[in-house]
Amino acid sequence: MTDGPRVSAAALDLASGETYASGGGEFVTASVVKVDILTGLLLTARDAGRGLTAAERAHAEAMIVRSDNDAATALWQVVGRAAGLDAANARLGLTRTVADARWGLTRTTAADRVRLLRQVLAPGDARAYVRELLERVVPEQAWGVPALADPGTRWAVKNGWLPRDPTGLWVVNSTGCVTVGGRVYAVAVLSDGHASMAEGVARVEEAARDAVRRCGGAAAPTRAAPATNARSQGGGSSAPQGRGELRDQPRTARTRPRSAATPSWRGELNP
Repeated sequence: MTDGPRVSAAALDLASGETYASGGGEFVTASVVKVDILTGLLLTARDAGRGLTAAERAHAEAMIVRSDNDAATALWQVVGRAAGLDAANARLGLTRTVADARWGLTRTTAADRVRLLRQVLAPGDARAYVRELLERVVPEQAWGVPALADPGTRWAVKNGWLPRDPTGLWVVNSTGCVTVGGRVYAVAVLSDGHASMAEGVARVEEAARDAVRRCGGAAAPTRAAPATNARSQGGGSSAPQGRGELRDQPRTARTRPRSAATPSWRGELNP
């Protein structure tokens, strides 16, 4: 017997730094951990004083754009498996993400997901590389956070979905960046215990809309996820850097921005 689905959501207004979090608790990442693997790869390459190899770039594209598991496993080896991923995430300020020997069973919180998104959305060439891949996710995986997007705006997303043994209940997660009501938000929704993937997607999108509404007051449309990602003229990506501090919340909480600066990546990464 289960107590029904669990859902935790966090949102950050990237301009004002205002945050909102609800639910709390740790969840299995499924494929959203692939963003961690990619950032860990970039840090590994930078520490070695090199760029990414052609093979690493090909794996990175497949891992993010198509959510290819074999590509993720190959890069998981490069970053040093669980110990390497934990070390990379610690450098990025993630405090509640713990890697598992099976990368898809890494555990995390919605607040940690938004912390990582904030790092990815900050200025810098390597971050632009990560964002560019997140903006190219294949249409069939453009559910969750992209469903909130204002018409004609760009979004970035990495989703995760996994039926658990032996229950068959689904983990369904969505993390990304989206423009709602003219404002840019980093949003993460983690959930488990769903009877089907479709049920999980519906609950995740509902929780994402609620988090954005409570964070900044923007009303997200109720509609299907966009099939394609809108591109702004010039093709550049310059999302503002958030200043708010997200904390892992056991209950609903809305916070105002704090004066602390956004954590940095200790120097420029070079993809």
